[in-house]
Amino acid sequence: MSLWHDNLKLLLVTLGEKGCRYYTKNFRGTVDAFQVKAVDTTGAGDSFVGALLCKIVDDQSILADEKRLREVLRFANACGAITTTKKGAIPALPSEADATALIKASSK
Repeated sequence: MSLWHDNLKLLLVTLGEKGCRYYTKNFRGTVDAFQVKAVDTTGAGDSFVGALLCKIVDDQSILADEKRLREVLRFANACGAITTTKKGAIPALPSEADATALIKASSK
């Protein structure tokens, strides 16, 4: 993997409607996307990154715990997916409750 270097804690590859891949020094994997009816993809990546950073800034130890990292990436994927269901970037940004509801609904 040519993008990796020893100072990285996390390398992400976003895959749009296919989810994302993650790489750390100790583990790697894929987190699936949520299936939604996309209207406009503007802002989806920004929503994903914002959600991810919001969670990591609160607790950087997430980066060392694969189970918790996968939960955070699932949350970020949910935020990105929800953003595609409305027109425009800012008006389409979801709340934490919206993302949590999508995660719960997809777990049934």
